[in-house]
Amino acid sequence: MMLLIEYYTKFLTKISGGAKNGCYLLAVTIFSLGIFRDYLFHEALKDQIISPFLDSFNFKYAGVGFFAIGNVLVLSSMFALGVTGTYLGDYFGILMKERVTGFPFNIVDNPMYVGSTLSFLGTSLYFGKAAGLFITLVVHLMYTIALYFEE
Repeated sequence: MMLLIEYYTKFLTKISGGAKNGCYLLAVTIFSLGIFRDYLFHEALKDQIISPFLDSFNFKYAGVGFFAIGNVLVLSSMFALGVTGTYLGDYFGILMKERVTGFPFNIVDNPMYVGSTLSFLGTSLYFGKAAGLFITLVVHLMYTIALYFEE
């Protein structure tokens, strides 16, 4: 796996003319794929039935709360890390001067993964879709696997 990442980052660096440009190219790719993932998630949810159990104002309010907390975690961590810190700049040899320890990293270890998962959970609860809860579980599992390789 690491060999594949190393090859890909060298490829991006070469075709873009430098490590920073390669990292930005990867950032655009990851961000675009994230938008597409979210689109597919919403498309999948709209075709699912509303769960009678989840169809209540309490779950809607909880959904809004989870979505809001999730987005605060994601956006504040992106702000704290910058583009190269957010989008795997270390794989391109672009290192931060020091480890980020302020908010939201002083609250949770992996705020982007936790925040993204909470956003999926919040959306699923708001729309009352049990299938969304299952997808949220799959997203959480994928992030757990990613962390296994990253840490």
